Amino acid sequence: MPDLFDTIKGRRSIRKYLPKPVRNKVVFEALIAAGWAPSAHNSQPWRFIILQDASVKRRLADAMADAWAKDLQRDGVTVEADKRMERVERFATAPVLILACLTMEGLRKFPDSERQMCERDLAVQSFGAALQNLLLAAHAKGLGACWFCAPAFCKGTVRKVLKIPDAVEPQAFVAMGYPAEKPRLPIKKLFEGYCFVDMWGTTF
Repeated sequence: MPDLFDTIKGRRSIRKYLPKPVRNKVVFEALIAAGWAPSAHNSQPWRFIILQDASVKRRLADAMADAWAKDLQRDGVTVEADKRMERVERFATAPVLILACLTMEGLRKFPDSERQMCERDLAVQSFGAALQNLLLAAHAKGLGACWFCAPAFCKGTVRKVLKIPDAVEPQAFVAMGYPAEKPRLPIKKLFEGYCFVDMWGTTF
């Protein structure tokens, strides 16, 4: 069993996968790890949809690619056919494709928008912790995975294709499979570059 810090440092965003099936048991174990993440009020404001049907994955990827192209057209940018197809194939052919969703169920209700927005922030922070657990668990089991935020930009499209209820908000894809690439170590900021430490009256 690898050391926790080795697992954290060894994880990479993997976008290319071997044509090898992933057992449901392995996927479920990674999702169980996601569910052990801390969450505000223990609300566990995440919902996961495992997309297995190839035709559903392709239909959803096609609809999302259309939405993406229309967004860019409004910005005066035309999407080339090969670029559109690349985005479709990325999601349609992933061995495992998980749609990660956010829900406000279990969070507190406030009469004013300011506190309610803060409560949403708590849900989003909790959601991020669950996805990090999911990615680390996948890596620990020898899988590669990548977190894609594309669904957050076309929530209505995703809801329509998958018939997701209004209380569940599409946020991200986690594509997963056995790695067919080994990305280089990314450049990380030094600890001192993004952390201010105040200890014993001294600020660094």
